[in-house]
Amino acid sequence: MMNHTWKNQCKVSPGTIIKGRWHGNQYKILKELGFGANGVVYLAKHNNTQVALKMSDNSMSITSEVNVLKSFAKVQGSALGPSLFDVDDWQTNQVRISFYAMEYIKGPDLLTFIQENGSVWTPILFLQLLSDLDKMHEKGWVFGDLKPENLIVTGPPPKIRCIDVGGTTIQGRAIKEFTEFYDRGYWGLGSRKAEVSYDLFATAMIMINTVYPKRFNKTTGGIKQLKEAIRQKPELKRYEPMLLKALQGHYSSASQMRRDLLAIINNSPKDVSLGNKQAMTRPMKQTIQKSFNIHHPSLSRQDYRKKKRKSGLMEFFLIGMVLCVCYGLYIFMKLM
Repeated sequence: MMNHTWKNQCKVSPGTIIKGRWHGNQYKILKELGFGANGVVYLAKHNNTQVALKMSDNSMSITSEVNVLKSFAKVQGSALGPSLFDVDDWQTNQVRISFYAMEYIKGPDLLTFIQENGSVWTPILFLQLLSDLDKMHEKGWVFGDLKPENLIVTGPPPKIRCIDVGGTTIQGRAIKEFTEFYDRGYWGLGSRKAEVSYDLFATAMIMINTVYPKRFNKTTGGIKQLKEAIRQKPELKRYEPMLLKALQGHYSSASQMRRDLLAIINNSPKDVSLGNKQAMTRPMKQTIQKSFNIHHPSLSRQDYRKKKRKSGLMEFFLIGMVLCVCYGLYIFMKLM
């Protein structure tokens, strides 16, 4: 846990120049972005570029987070976390403070974006999230402290990004950081062991959170209370089978949960609501279905198998189509 006495004594004021002891890079502190158990994050400027600078008295924690970001950087075709720019120490007042500079990801958090742009974005952004989590899990990591505050939507076109990798843990170990509402241990539905199902439980709770923006208190706990919360909201009822499977740890991979979400989108009898804005039109919905490779029930089994075998270049074009569709939807809603 971070030493809060250290934080108070060494609080960095805006305008302070941080100079790396080993690499010599200089960073001008603009403002504090936040702090947690393992350090303080500042918005800083380096060569006219804004970066996020994380500082800590715990060099082991910094090393662990840097290793996570380096691991993410090796995943092709995905931006799981911020890009890493620099790792160094800052010597001040006979105290050596470890820090690293990373990409500053600007944008609203997930809940704010959905509230401002409509619930039509919920399945689209969760498809992206599950795809990114699957890649993370394949690398042997569990995000751990997965919550809306750690999910930023950038763009246009809108793209979900994971920030604050301080809770990211190697699979099989104990979860380092958690937030009660998204923690299955708090709800009595599993352990705090870092495994795929832990992240997928949190993913389900975040989807529930999009409809309960102020969350809700634990009463009886367990699956019974969460099931009742799902059934009280029409926006969640159509996702109920998928959510219950995730909450009870029945998925072994994020890709399985993603496939179920695709099937729900494909089989939905109604257009998704845009809140106070115009409902999604049928052509828009069909375009999204095609972009995410949602198979139509009328496809023959042979056609489905042929389509399933396509990969590589086809996947590249699908990603491009998704980005175009998301951008089109974004512009469409802004013009309403």
